[in-house]
Amino acid sequence: MKLAVSTLGMPGEGLERAVAVAAAYGCQGLELRLHPDTGVHAGLTAPERRGVRERVERAGLEIAALAGYVGICEPGPDEPVTEALLADLRLAADLGAPGVRVFPRGDDPAVGAHRLRAVAGTAAALGVRVLVETHDRMATGAAVAGLLAEAGRPESTGALWDLLHPWRHGEPPAGTLAALGPSLAYVQVKDAVSAEDTTPVPMGAGSVPLEEAGELLRAAGYAGWVSLEWERTWYPQVAPVEEILPGAVAWVRRFTA
Repeated sequence: MKLAVSTLGMPGEGLERAVAVAAAYGCQGLELRLHPDTGVHAGLTAPERRGVRERVERAGLEIAALAGYVGICEPGPDEPVTEALLADLRLAADLGAPGVRVFPRGDDPAVGAHRLRAVAGTAAALGVRVLVETHDRMATGAAVAGLLAEAGRPESTGALWDLLHPWRHGEPPAGTLAALGPSLAYVQVKDAVSAEDTTPVPMGAGSVPLEEAGELLRAAGYAGWVSLEWERTWYPQVAPVEEILPGAVAWVRRFTA
């Protein structure tokens, strides 16, 4: 497993700071949140895109994924959703990122599957995958797996397992991993107070079954990206990400055979 850190944990600090933190704490990559706050978004010019890629690569890092905010199952017309996703996919290709995170934002898999098929050709040509996160109205592995199966485009889609959300919706880690199977392409790791109180806490200090999930991933031979998603953007009162990263580094090392 390779460790990345999400820029969600460094609100307002910009790319230079994110690169410095990731390199200093032994990460192999960065998960870049697509937002003006981070300086990385689909509105960047070609020179700006080259600058982002070069800055990350100079530090010996990779861009593990782009954390986009497209709602693939969001109710409404298809075109605004697919156009926004295509813009993110093109940005990912320019930056050398292998995947773009999307949220479900709805509960109709037919809607999301149609849109995933609509962008599949472009995604495959660009060499970028759409990563559907276990989140909001499709928080379980079973729900995301159903959406991906209906889309039927494994070459351009994958599942992003956020360890918090399926568990807090009653799906144990073994059930999530079994449901996602070969579609699992990316993991976000974090700890929280409880299933009801999702305030972030240091790794191992909360209730998320991190040890169980780690053992399952190791047994399955998972060798992809694991990203620390420290949600300081949403919980500004929590500690800086630098205080949390050593625990994430130790977790990845513990479960990497």
